[in-house]
Amino acid sequence: MATEIFINLPVNDLEKSITFFKQLGFTFNMQFTDDKAACLVLGDNIYSMLLSKPMFESFTNKPVVDAKKFTEVLIAIDVESKDKVDEMVQKAVSAGGKLYRAPQDYGWMYQHSFEDLDGHQWEILFSDISKLPKD
Repeated sequence: MATEIFINLPVNDLEKSITFFKQLGFTFNMQFTDDKAACLVLGDNIYSMLLSKPMFESFTNKPVVDAKKFTEVLIAIDVESKDKVDEMVQKAVSAGGKLYRAPQDYGWMYQHSFEDLDGHQWEILFSDISKLPKD
């Protein structure tokens, strides 16, 4: 069983990415942050390593996709309320991100989405499992 999760994402400008995510209210673990990488804290034991593109490329033998042209991953984060979903997406857009899908309301789950500065797609959602339809 995993004890921590690290989602590694290539970024073109590490400082701009750090500023972007700070504007959304995220913090960074400075123990794992330098001029090549930044450890974005997503939750307890859940992190995204924002890696400069050369640093990211050093970890793989495959070409790195341009996330503005291709989807490589969807990163979904569950937050504490529907209002927090909309607030985070609005902050992302105000900080230079882009909307890529309209909000979706499934009754038991509400989600909205944005692209960060590098085109990585983030799904922000609030779910109330007590309202999940029973089959």
